[in-house]
Parts: sequence; C-alpha cells; structure tokens
Amino acid sequence: MTDRYPPSRPMRVEGGLTLRSKRGDIAQTWWSRRFLEVLESFGMAARLSRGRTYARSGQVMTMSLSSSLVVALVTGTRPEPYRARIGVRKFSDEDWRRIEHALADRAIFAAKLLAGEMPPEIEDVFADLGLTLFPSTMRELHMDCTCPDWEVPCKHLAATCYLLAESFDTDPFEILAWRGRSREDLLDRLRDLRAPIPAEVPKAATEEPDFDRFWVRPKVAEVVPDVAEPVRRRPDALLDQLEPLVVDGRPVTDALRPLYRVIAK
Repeated sequence: MTDRYPPSRPMRVEGGLTLRSKRGDIAQTWWSRRFLEVLESFGMAARLSRGRTYARSGQVMTMSLSSSLVVALVTGTRPEPYRARIGVRKFSDEDWRRIEHALADRAIFAAKLLAGEMPPEIEDVFADLGLTLFPSTMRELHMDCTCPDWEVPCKHLAATCYLLAESFDTDPFEILAWRGRSREDLLDRLRDLRAPIPAEVPKAATEEPDFDRFWVRPKVAEVVPDVAEPVRRRPDALLDQLEPLVVDGRPVTDALRPLYRVIAK
C-alpha cells in the first residue's frame, strides 16, 4: 500500500544561494554558533534541521539584511517563491549611545571587528549594560513565511537561518547591523569618541609668527643697549676757572698745569 499523498519535492533552482559547508557543522565561528544555539534553545532544533537540505541545495534565491529585519525568497514546491522574514528587536538610540561609549573605551573591539572577528568579551559589554547581543527570548524575535506551513520555523525559515549564520561567519558587523547600527555608522561613531581632545592653545600662541624677521640677525642695539661714552675732560681745566696768579713775574697757573696732568694719570 502506497501513501496517498507522497512527500513533494522542492522545485530545482538555478543560481540560488548555497552554504559553503556541504556536510557537518554549518557555523564556523563562535558568534554564528551562538546564534544557532540561541534558536535551538527556543525549542527550534528539530525544525531547524529540516531546512539544512534547502540551504545546501540553493533553494534560497535571495537574502537581504537591514536594521532589525532579514528577508529571503525561498523556492519550495510551488513555482512562486515564498517570502521568509526574520525580525529582531533593534536597540534604541539611547541603547546604542551607551554601547558605543562602552566599545570606545576598549580599542580592541573595533580592531577585532575590522579584522573580521568578534571578541567573546563583547557579550559581557552588552550584559553590563543590561542588554544581550543575541535575542534572549522569543519576544525579541519574530518569524513568518508566506508558505502554508503553520509551524515555526518552516523549512524556508530554517534555511534562511542557516544562511544567516554563515553570513555572520563572514562579517560579524552584520549582527550589529541587524540590531540597528550599520558598519559605517558604528565605526564613524567610535572614531569620533576615540579622537583626542585638542588641548587649549594659549592666546599668545595663536599670534602669527613674523617669518620675514625670523632668520635676520638682530642689531646690536636690540640686544645690548647703547651706553653713552664718558666725556673726556682736561685735568687742568680747574686752573682755567681761577683768577690769574703771578709770582715773580711768572703765571703760577702755567707752572701747575704739568703737575695736574701727572696727578690725573
């Protein structure tokens, strides 16, 4: 006896997105594994495994990530692809202000992210702020698909989750973008916060230097002030102020002049 409704096979897709991992574990980094572990902790482990074949066979035609939302077109058993959406609660502007200040305090976080790595300690940064990098409850996560399967996640959503995890492997900034802050905006903000504060310049230092006079040798008078030369006086000038004195017919002043000159020397 055969099944009345044999299981249908998905339609083949040309040029779809496929996982790099063809067997075994899909997530290669701790942060993408953490993402899948979070989903499995919500009781999705069995349902997720159904989408592994879809993800590896290229059934996901397109996938786009924006702030708080991932949208994928996945081909199933019908010609028209299904639209699978995975939404997460994004952090508020105030939350991101606190996150950015916390990340800016340690340059290693920006350096690791730019090198394509997510330091494990970054989860502690979020925890210290009362936040979680990955969804902690189902209330932070929303999944829906246009397929008729009412269970969540369906094969189309599960395939999208696997491709999303592998996308996180390649670029950890996508996790932060999913939470509401793009790579460019985050890095610009971290640069601003880590930029050195310019020291206050004294007012006198703001005056323009006179480069025309910088290499000119100063005049002597500008360095050493002129000193008036002493006036040279005749030592016998006092005799000129006396009344003429004559003794034995000879002027006494004329006889005293040689004596005054000798005393002056």
